Amino acid sequence: MNSTHTSLALSFIIVALAGCASVRTAEEKTARQNSSEIGNVYRPHGDKPDLPALRPDSPPADFLRFALLNHPQVEAAFYDWRSSVDAIAAARALPEPQLTFQADIATTVMSLMPGLMFDLMAPGKRAAMGREAFATSQVSYRAYVTAVVTTVAEVRRAWVELAFIDEAVAIRHQMSGVLDQALSAAQADYSTGRGMGTFEEQTKVLNASAKLKSDLRIFADRQIAARARFKAALGLAHDAADPAWPEMPFPSAPLPGEEILWHQALAANPQLGTMRAMVEMTVAQVEVARRARTPDFTAGLMADLKQNPLMVRPTATMTLPIWREKIASAIASADARRLAARARLSAEQIGMAAELAQMLFMVREADRMLAFIDETALPNIANALSSAEAAYGTGMAGFSPLAELRLMELGMRLERVDTYREREVALADLAAFVAADVPANAPLATSSSN
Repeated sequence: MNSTHTSLALSFIIVALAGCASVRTAEEKTARQNSSEIGNVYRPHGDKPDLPALRPDSPPADFLRFALLNHPQVEAAFYDWRSSVDAIAAARALPEPQLTFQADIATTVMSLMPGLMFDLMAPGKRAAMGREAFATSQVSYRAYVTAVVTTVAEVRRAWVELAFIDEAVAIRHQMSGVLDQALSAAQADYSTGRGMGTFEEQTKVLNASAKLKSDLRIFADRQIAARARFKAALGLAHDAADPAWPEMPFPSAPLPGEEILWHQALAANPQLGTMRAMVEMTVAQVEVARRARTPDFTAGLMADLKQNPLMVRPTATMTLPIWREKIASAIASADARRLAARARLSAEQIGMAAELAQMLFMVREADRMLAFIDETALPNIANALSSAEAAYGTGMAGFSPLAELRLMELGMRLERVDTYREREVALADLAAFVAADVPANAPLATSSSN
């Protein structure tokens, strides 16, 4: 009967302690829910979902979703985050129970005592360790968000480069046609003896044509590099089939005011979110360090199976956190990490203000140059072209001045394309700064805790 009572008592203790070890906090439940919801979209059943079919006229959202679901950089960050969420339960759980055995042996076995031992930790200490693990998972989640934003931004930058190259090559081909016409006119003038210095004009045109052909070869290589960059931004390996190359420029939304952008950055900037999560992690570490002043316990129960009636031997130990200097140093170290994290957060916010101002300057500088080209330079050249075409049509002037003006116009359009590219790259950086390009169906958590 005593043996039965002892077994029941041990079973009750095991069940009770196991129940205490498995209690989840609301924060952990939220983290697990977010991880599960995102996992169901991002990696349903642990596998990559069907990727969007890409066509040259596919909207940017399809290209971005393809990159987010396919890029290994995002996948690695996702599984790092999921691992940190799964680690919360281990951090706040009780240590594993231990089976013990003791025997007294003389000429025969005098006693035979199996038992069960538990390491007990104060609930407040385990809760603090769970909060530390949860805060660590939040840092991992922010790293995942950063990977998402970085991938989206790289797709946009690579897209801008592709569009720029196509336009730049098209304009240079037009310039090549004008140079061919100029060379034919110069050769005709030279062969008929009309005009002065036509041989020098031929040399000048030949040099310009050779330079243009060299530029076109360079741009052909640059297009190969740009396509490789775009392919990599989609998460495709070198030996994978080429994707569809987008045929339209990446659309740009109207630029909000500086104050609106600043508030968006404070709310959505991935680097700033990581810094905030690190501050919360160090706060949790301070609490764990302070809990070191609380003693831990060990409780066990052994039963001598050789004795009749059954003899039960309870055992218990308690740690003595008497080394105050050691505990105080651990708390001070954790608190210093907290202060350092807060200082880094403040430094990040200061740097962000300067970075935002610099990006806005680059956009506004490009806008002013585009306005000058569209409103002043190109209209003036167009007027001069009209006059030169009229003079050439009446025979009052040769083809050379007309060709120079046409080349000037194409050169100005080429400068406009380059300026527009600089503006779009600055806008891509700005969009990454405030996480503006992340599609609405991106695999991200919607909970306020994240």
